[in-house]
Amino acid sequence: MTEKNVDYLNDEEKKFLLKICRKSLVHYLKKEGMLEIEVDNPRLKEKQGAFVTLHVDGELRGCIGYPLPYKPLYQTIIDVAVAAATEDYRFSPLSEEELESLSIEISVLTLPRKVEKPEEVVVGKHGIIISKGLHKGLLLPQVPLEYGWDLETYLNHGCLKAGLPPDEWRRGVNLEVFEAQVFSEDDYRRE
Repeated sequence: MTEKNVDYLNDEEKKFLLKICRKSLVHYLKKEGMLEIEVDNPRLKEKQGAFVTLHVDGELRGCIGYPLPYKPLYQTIIDVAVAAATEDYRFSPLSEEELESLSIEISVLTLPRKVEKPEEVVVGKHGIIISKGLHKGLLLPQVPLEYGWDLETYLNHGCLKAGLPPDEWRRGVNLEVFEAQVFSEDDYRRE
């Protein structure tokens, strides 16, 4: 089955998004408010979901995003970069001093689609959204690869992220999958 909305960014577009991501963080942390820019590239003006993941000295420092296409991609990146730095409840807000050790990763998402069986989830390809009642949790597709998780462990952690018992997926949850184009500043430091 072909995923809908897979329109991959080229290197120039990825570098631009990484640049405005960092620029928006610097701008915000220097107390200059939200970065406001104009973009000409029609691809970056398309509405698309995305997440920004921040690492400082190799350690996770924040990760927030919009799973659905609410805003133009470039604006989503600006918004979620600042949110990842200042609103991730797991961490204190990023400080200006940490910018030097900061590494940025962006995940641009396809639209989520419902799957009927957990076996349809492909570890390393699919991100997951697990929901039941008021509980909802999302894991990006690179997460199980980073931790070496198999499908069962991945689904267990998706349930935990949703605030559900780890094996709730066995009893029935709403399970959606999506794909992501993942790129980081580290990809381009090697050039």
